[in-house]
Amino acid sequence: MNESILIVDDEKEIADLLEVYLKNDGYTVYKYYDGIEALKCIESKKLDMAILDVMLPGIDGFRICQKIRENYFYPVIMLTAKIEDTDKIMGLTLGADDYITKPFNPLEVLARVKTQLRRYVKYNNNSREFLNIEKDEIDINGLAINRVTHKCKLFNKDITLTPIEFSILWYLCDNRGKVISSEELFEAVWGEKYLDNNNTVMAHIGRLREKLKEPAKNPKFIKTVWGVGYTIE
Repeated sequence: MNESILIVDDEKEIADLLEVYLKNDGYTVYKYYDGIEALKCIESKKLDMAILDVMLPGIDGFRICQKIRENYFYPVIMLTAKIEDTDKIMGLTLGADDYITKPFNPLEVLARVKTQLRRYVKYNNNSREFLNIEKDEIDINGLAINRVTHKCKLFNKDITLTPIEFSILWYLCDNRGKVISSEELFEAVWGEKYLDNNNTVMAHIGRLREKLKEPAKNPKFIKTVWGVGYTIE
């Protein structure tokens, strides 16, 4: 296990604790207490994951996440002492893959890290086990998605997706014509039990629609069936 993980948290005790747990599990850790130094690391080191606190001196975690997503697709986990849904949705909309509220059990963070890295590694290795589906490519009205190359095209123009976004879109495309509940989608993609009031799926659907240039009121591809879920017709 040689994955490199960036930790950014201005609470020294939390950053140090996460560093100990991750290093003990075999990960290489780059740790910073402020966002400015973290940005330098992002540009100079090969990273496999970032764990970002939302509130940071110099530059906040949202901005760092946004900068990461401009060039990189490795998993991003956000940490926050807040529990407002608006903060969570903002982080997920900017490209975060997971969100953990403080205080937390370090073992839970470690488990989330392993889940995200496992998905990321399979994504980059073009694993045929990733989505456990027989088809390699689906084309729906100009939207083409290929699970072997992990590429998505809209009218022959490349659409850049994170591993999570790819998984969501593939699942919906492969179940074309069916209405998929948020619960089913979450458990299929994240592999975890869905909890009530979980806005993770909604935030990622919103980001997907943005990338597909979907009009909010009348999307062409990912449609909302109110009170039920999402569907691609």
